[in-house]
Amino acid sequence: MNRRAYLASVGTVASVGLAGCSSVLGVFEDDPCGGDGCDIGMTRNEFVPEEYEVRVGETVVWKNTSGADHTVTALENTLPEGAAYFATGDYEDERTARDAWHEYRGGRLGTRETYEHTFEVPGTYDYICEPHIRGGMVGTIIVTE
Repeated sequence: MNRRAYLASVGTVASVGLAGCSSVLGVFEDDPCGGDGCDIGMTRNEFVPEEYEVRVGETVVWKNTSGADHTVTALENTLPEGAAYFATGDYEDERTARDAWHEYRGGRLGTRETYEHTFEVPGTYDYICEPHIRGGMVGTIIVTE
């Protein structure tokens, strides 16, 4: 093997290896928001953290910290009594939010976009990412007094 071919192959292998690291590292971050003005980040297939606690009246900010499109879609049957429904796209109920995603990608949260919701009723709120629910992308907000 001549020297140029050897150096070219070593350079290619190193570049491919480093490129793979940059996309994989985000999966292992403990704080994908990195102090970047959000409370919950979104990796390829999970909300980080998966469970988040706030007090009544506090606002939670989600940020899409991945390259995939996501949604924040509350599971209506888990909301505390009297709690407002929440979903990216500001839909009034779960069925409308889910249908919107499947019909025209409604409620889409693109890369680096944020969504926020203020929680006024104490209790436990479960939510999903509609396009990634099969991958287990679920989260929980616990609201205390």
